[in-house]
Amino acid sequence: MPTALPAEHLALRAVATADVTTTLAPPSHVLGRMLFGTQAPRAEGLRCQHVRAAVLPDTAPPACAESWISHLPVQTLADPFITLQHNGDVLMGSLEVYEQDMPADSEYPLEAAAELAYRRLFHALDQHGYRHLWRTWNYMANINGSSQGLERYRQFNTGRHKGFAASARDVTGNVPAACALGVRSGPLSVAFIAGKQATIPIENPRQVSAYHYPREYGDTSPTFSRASLAHLGAQELLLLSGTASIVGHGTVHVGDVEAQTHETLDNIDAVLAEAARHSQTGQRYRAADLLLRVYIRHATHYAAVKQILDQRLGAAHSAFYLHVDVCRSDLDVEIEGVAWHLRPTSTPYLSR
Repeated sequence: MPTALPAEHLALRAVATADVTTTLAPPSHVLGRMLFGTQAPRAEGLRCQHVRAAVLPDTAPPACAESWISHLPVQTLADPFITLQHNGDVLMGSLEVYEQDMPADSEYPLEAAAELAYRRLFHALDQHGYRHLWRTWNYMANINGSSQGLERYRQFNTGRHKGFAASARDVTGNVPAACALGVRSGPLSVAFIAGKQATIPIENPRQVSAYHYPREYGDTSPTFSRASLAHLGAQELLLLSGTASIVGHGTVHVGDVEAQTHETLDNIDAVLAEAARHSQTGQRYRAADLLLRVYIRHATHYAAVKQILDQRLGAAHSAFYLHVDVCRSDLDVEIEGVAWHLRPTSTPYLSR
């Protein structure tokens, strides 16, 4: 499991807790938090993204949290639109943009909101010297629905693409890991990690790169890599994008959540094998090593999905399960995660 490495060796680690008030670190070392649950969280200060999604199973605590803990002390940066924290090496933040606040003449308010969110995000990165975007988490209402005759996920992709292009960022190749999921209501919510050094983008040989999808999936392709590898001193951080039952560019096993779950895990294995080719640690990542977020479209599928993960990864794997809509209406499950290794000959990470 990711937490098997001694904490003092790690520049940055993510931990999941069922108690949203628990961070496993003092506030001065919490780089960012994501809170999951349909109810508004209690006051958490500024270092928080609220993901308005139900936690599964129904008998689980109604909320859970993921905290990103820094070995170095964290400082808050002032920004009128974004919550920002950094430790000198890594910056983490979150922002929300409401579609109803977009100009009245916006043809697609979600597209406008996504472009604005990414323009603001990149402006903050440039202003504070963290030019390289490593990973983003995107949540929006009604992702599979349509407005003004266009699917909302396609609207988001176009807006995100415009935000990248307007900020002089690559829209193919050197792009961050990411996910995009649907919740019942609320604003466009974006959380992110960025650094001063570029990551190594990882693609899946079983799939067409998302930024090269054909036009049947929209006029603008999604702007993300399948995973990325980041380096912080002795530590290598693997950031796995949302991964689903897609081979080539097409959805497979439509209507069969068990087969989709197996295919998703096969895709994760393929990405991890590709990451091993680029790793600087000499170690292979395993799916069982990751701290996972498992997104499930239908709550009734929870038991079947969890049983497959228990069988393939072991019952002790680290995961929490969320009831959300996946970006394609014919996908029933999506899985993402994070893991880390140390270079075998490296000394522990030392604070400055």
